[in-house]
Amino acid sequence: MDTDFVSYFDYTQFAPVLPPLVEGREVARHPVMIAGGGPIGFALALGLARHGIRSVVLEADDSVCTGSRAGCVTRRTMEIFDQLGLADPVLRQGLPWSEGWSYFRTTEIFHLQMPVDAEAKFPALVNIQQCYVEQFLLDQIGRYPGLIEVRWQNRIQEVANRDDGVELAISTPAGDYRAGADWLIAADGARSTVRKALDLRFTGTRYDGRYVIVDIKMKSDLPAGRRAWFDPPSNPGATLLLHKHRNDLWRFDYQLRDDEDAEEAVKPANELARVQSHLELMGERNPWQPVWISMYAASCLTLENYRHGRVLLAGDAAHLVPIFGVRGMNSGIDDAHNLAWKLAYVIAGRAGSALLDSYTTERLFAMRVNMRHASKSCEFMDPPSAAFKVMRAAVLGLAERHEWVRSLVDPRQSTAIGYPNSPLNGAGDAPFGAGPAPGANLPDAPATPEGEHLSALLGPHFSALVFDAVSAAALQPLEQEEPPLRVVVIAAGSAAARRLTAQPGTVYLVRPDGHVLARWRAVNAAAVRRELTRCCAGATA
Repeated sequence: MDTDFVSYFDYTQFAPVLPPLVEGREVARHPVMIAGGGPIGFALALGLARHGIRSVVLEADDSVCTGSRAGCVTRRTMEIFDQLGLADPVLRQGLPWSEGWSYFRTTEIFHLQMPVDAEAKFPALVNIQQCYVEQFLLDQIGRYPGLIEVRWQNRIQEVANRDDGVELAISTPAGDYRAGADWLIAADGARSTVRKALDLRFTGTRYDGRYVIVDIKMKSDLPAGRRAWFDPPSNPGATLLLHKHRNDLWRFDYQLRDDEDAEEAVKPANELARVQSHLELMGERNPWQPVWISMYAASCLTLENYRHGRVLLAGDAAHLVPIFGVRGMNSGIDDAHNLAWKLAYVIAGRAGSALLDSYTTERLFAMRVNMRHASKSCEFMDPPSAAFKVMRAAVLGLAERHEWVRSLVDPRQSTAIGYPNSPLNGAGDAPFGAGPAPGANLPDAPATPEGEHLSALLGPHFSALVFDAVSAAALQPLEQEEPPLRVVVIAAGSAAARRLTAQPGTVYLVRPDGHVLARWRAVNAAAVRRELTRCCAGATA
């Protein structure tokens, strides 16, 4: 073990930025200002730019984040990254995986093998450190000169939320200033300055468990996948997780026991000794070096409303889930994809502000689903009562001998969450029996004779998916109207058509964020126009 910390990422430190000022106030007023230059804030800025909406991102730090932090992205997030233009670099740097191993002490009790969707464009899960994700987003932002400005070392001090916009007091090492915007999006993380300034309070559960992240660099032939140990000799009475990243990087997440002193436990010498002990348990003998260490607590918390006047909240500023289970950054990216098109349409005059109310309705529903699954994971990893401890001991003891128990051991992973009760959903006409219903996320699959995937055919507009030339001709006049609509012809015999249970005449109307708005068995231009109008009004039919 080499106790000298090493770096694997070339960090750029950015100087503070001051805009043109008159008597301490910024001259320009902005359509949107975004608090937080992490993955959620950058994704929001890119999402708005795709609709031609300018924004300014205010980031308190001087570089992208350090360490792995959010270390895994889902297929749904990869589809969104594809829309934003950074799927390729994420796939080049990321490490896909589809297996998991769970151990009770030193005995393997469950081998997870996730189904592989051969027709999907992206793998189900990709391990990649958050610093890379932020850098790739930042690189993409550079392709929108004039639409996105990032101001580093700009820290929000005060927020005044008014009927016609937001006024901010901002401090920088180069001086302080005041600025105004029509809208403010808070994507400034779990300790959100904006949320605190508005005195908004989370509801939910804070768990007692404390967890340490240790990133290390080590050569090993172990395959990629998620490994979880319950009550291992290296961390008795607690849990330890291990993930592999590209370039010989590994991430340990281990739970501190209740009887441990947190200040002592997080001292590098004690943390690294625990890692060394576990590597020896695994039979790993190669030298290794520490890269990054951090500690976190597990919480399932949310605001009850993500819109407060001219302020909208997203990501950890709006909700918190435990870092294990791939629900944190991925949920925030979904927030950004849901919010960007709605706010852009409101700003452009294509929709009424009531459309923004559906942002809370839909994303709060998704967060409650995530919180239910996350709570089950937390309660298994760190039983909150004697009854839960008895249950976990029984599951772990039985899993080695009884296959039906083993799935209870594995922490649930995130999958795309639809909005079955969204006020935006249209009913369509005849029952389909299968395929994605209104509110569901559109499944991806090859859609053209050339093998182009369905997700690549969508864009920052509504899409009418049709499966024959007659239907396409009937709907194409709508492409000249507002809101923006593109008629997309899908090959009738394609995998996408099969997944959508489509036949000649079938129409799927899809929102800019890839969720189904309505579907019909027979083309009807007037019905499509009505659904577009109703959706942009943000009202239930």
